[in-house]
Amino acid sequence: MIIKQMRPILNFLVLASLSLAASDVTSSRENAITRAIQKVGPAVASINVIQVKQYRNSPFIDDPLFRFLFPEEPYRQRVPNLGSGVVISPDGYIITNQHVVEDAAQILVTLPGGEEYDGELIGEDLTTDIAVLKIDGQNLPYAKFGNSTDILIGEWVIALGNPFGLFDVNKQPTATVGVVSSTNLDFGREHSGRVYQGMIQTDAAINRGNSGGPLCNAIGEVIGINTFIFTGSGYSEGSIGIGFAIPIDRAREIAEELKKYGRIDRNVAVGFRFQRVDRALARYLQLPRVGGLIITEVSQRGPADKAGLLVGDVVYYINKEKVNSGGDIVEIIEENFLRPGDRLKIEYYREGEMNETSLRLAKKA
Repeated sequence: MIIKQMRPILNFLVLASLSLAASDVTSSRENAITRAIQKVGPAVASINVIQVKQYRNSPFIDDPLFRFLFPEEPYRQRVPNLGSGVVISPDGYIITNQHVVEDAAQILVTLPGGEEYDGELIGEDLTTDIAVLKIDGQNLPYAKFGNSTDILIGEWVIALGNPFGLFDVNKQPTATVGVVSSTNLDFGREHSGRVYQGMIQTDAAINRGNSGGPLCNAIGEVIGINTFIFTGSGYSEGSIGIGFAIPIDRAREIAEELKKYGRIDRNVAVGFRFQRVDRALARYLQLPRVGGLIITEVSQRGPADKAGLLVGDVVYYINKEKVNSGGDIVEIIEENFLRPGDRLKIEYYREGEMNETSLRLAKKA
């Protein structure tokens, strides 16, 4: 009789213990990675672009006379492209890669849940491969920035985005997880003119369509913008665990300038004219080596004048890089993302000895 009376209580206790166990299991499935995805995921955007590309019809016969009579004819074609982005403000500003929206005739932005917006290109910078879009929205979920200067090699990271257009299947970003493999990787200038410096390497899977999406840390802060991968083969586009992201400190700086001005001002002046030092000139002036740039004119009250440079000085190094042409100076300025107000370290030869000075770049008139 007592057992019968106790049965409902025992059943209740069993069910309660099972429910508590299930709750414990569910809680144990949650971790820093899942919480970071929940935090950043709502701010990840799918970007679909119609690009206008120009091609040329080449004659099939490789003969100079035939090519003269039937020259290449350019034609335009509308080409679809896809990528990712991350919302960085509640009023709808989005960071993505410049190569995602290059030559865009139409930009369609989709947020998690399926809400679609026409994207307006606010500004783009080919050198850093960063672009800023704007969508017409208010109180939108947006991602918080981390700091890309204190990244730890080996720490967990999550790549979020739209690989192969999968975002558009269920209207949610795809997440892949890995670690920071390396930092501060410099690839220099690509054939496209883009400069990839200080890149973050990760083994989190990054594929076609992930470009422009966020790389975030385990506390849900964006530390990079996923940009490109090594595939290991010209016949495969898939990830082999070697992907690269632009550090967020640089992306944020470029994005702020694009928001304000729509472009990046690299129109700088050094304030001197020069001539390359060839073998004959080096022998005539009894210089210690061939190469370098001899200053032939200094602008009054310009950057070189203020730095103490004189006509006849021979500049051999700028920022510890050898210079032998104007192109070398431009390359140093662009690869270091220098702007008016930034400084160059100049090492020059005068009257038998090497000297150093600091030249502050000015805006070109």
